[in-house]
Amino acid sequence: MPAPAPSRRRGTAAGRDLDALPSPTAAKTLAVLDLVARHPRGLTAAQASRASGITANLVFRILKTLVAMGYCVQHSATKTYAVSGRLLEMSAPKAGGRSLAVAADEPLRGLRDACGETVQLVIESAGKALVLEQVQGTQPLQVCGQVGMRVPLHSCAPGKAILAWWDAARRAGWYDRRPLKRFTRTTLADRRSLETDLAASRDRGYAIDRAEGIDGIHCVAAPVLDAHGRPLAAVTMMAPAARLPEADFPAAAARCMAAARAIEAALAAG
Repeated sequence: MPAPAPSRRRGTAAGRDLDALPSPTAAKTLAVLDLVARHPRGLTAAQASRASGITANLVFRILKTLVAMGYCVQHSATKTYAVSGRLLEMSAPKAGGRSLAVAADEPLRGLRDACGETVQLVIESAGKALVLEQVQGTQPLQVCGQVGMRVPLHSCAPGKAILAWWDAARRAGWYDRRPLKRFTRTTLADRRSLETDLAASRDRGYAIDRAEGIDGIHCVAAPVLDAHGRPLAAVTMMAPAARLPEADFPAAAARCMAAARAIEAALAAG
């Protein structure tokens, strides 16, 4: 069951008087959408009304409209609302009018079929790595994430693939705002070690993760670059270390790089 939502004074959200904004209806719609997005297990219309301070009738109509427009889904069993993947698709990088998610679909499925492991398309969002797309592997025991999941950039191969191809000034700004937290004994939790690793990633064309985010899980990743060599995303393959030992990193990375080049070609074709 979804957790109870706190109540707020009518007509307010996040401490703001929504009726005082230029478009109160638009403000209330965005407030409800933001509220639902912060409750991944879902909210009922009544809970959303209590939490937002917006009248129940208006919240109900807003939620039904968001469902009709594809921004939310309603779970029939619990009557709760949750956000759909449409906002992720809208926020994803685009090139030539074609979305990154659409361009990546076939290459990701081809990569999964070739390796049998779970593969993902990851972008940077708010200083973290965000899973934009995932194709689950075919092995009986799988390592999987979740679309929309965010993890630190420095402790995963796709995050490091993005960091490595950022310019030095952008990385410097990121370092200033983000502590390098240690998650396992192999996490690169100091700037000098991470910068050395990122330089090596650029030299070989791909990034690696030696169980740096989760013990026992290895990853490799290749950047998807725009026409100017800037990273749009990263393609990653993940597996238990026993199935993806370090000796197999180059072969796995070659497949990721091929998928990344296929995505770049699809974006360039428009």
